[in-house]
Amino acid sequence: MAFHEIRFPDDISRGARGGPERRTQIVELASGDEERNASWANSRRRYDAAYGIRRADDLAAVVAFFEVRNGRLYGFRWKDWADYKSCLPSGTPAATDQTIGTGDGATTGFQLVKVYASGSQSWTRIITKPVAGTVRVAIDGVEQTSGWSVDTTTGLVTLDTAPAAGAVITAGFEFDVPVRFDTDTLDITLDIERLGSITSIPLIEVRR
Repeated sequence: MAFHEIRFPDDISRGARGGPERRTQIVELASGDEERNASWANSRRRYDAAYGIRRADDLAAVVAFFEVRNGRLYGFRWKDWADYKSCLPSGTPAATDQTIGTGDGATTGFQLVKVYASGSQSWTRIITKPVAGTVRVAIDGVEQTSGWSVDTTTGLVTLDTAPAAGAVITAGFEFDVPVRFDTDTLDITLDIERLGSITSIPLIEVRR
């Protein structure tokens, strides 16, 4: 997949809008009852970066970023300010935030994930773009300051030694969302003071 490991400017993404999207098919029966089926097993996030542009310099930065990405061709990293941590937004990531696996005495690779829970139900999101320098790992609640590495392009944590059978591996981290532009055209308007604006800059999450 064509992807550039670079993050969209944070000062612009902070003011953007967007969030998760689901795809559900709903069939209304003659009786008035409904049948609902999920077309997607996982959500997909959409954003609009235009809301974060406040200055002419912001506009220039977005145009340059768009040109180098070749429009929709290359994906890139995006910081979703509403959801970028393994913990609550007000917290600091800790090594025990998310369970990423259980040892079996042989496996050394564990994928970063984030679990979203509500009541007795939960959904697990695979995290593929952790932020370098933010990942922390623990085994059975004891933080590991060495003996492991993480691939920040895939989210795979690799331990030097396989954890013992039954050992719980946890992790804490910050992460980005892999996205791409969802347009090959930027519609720029210059006002009378030549400050400039863009009506919409749609972005969509890249899923492999």
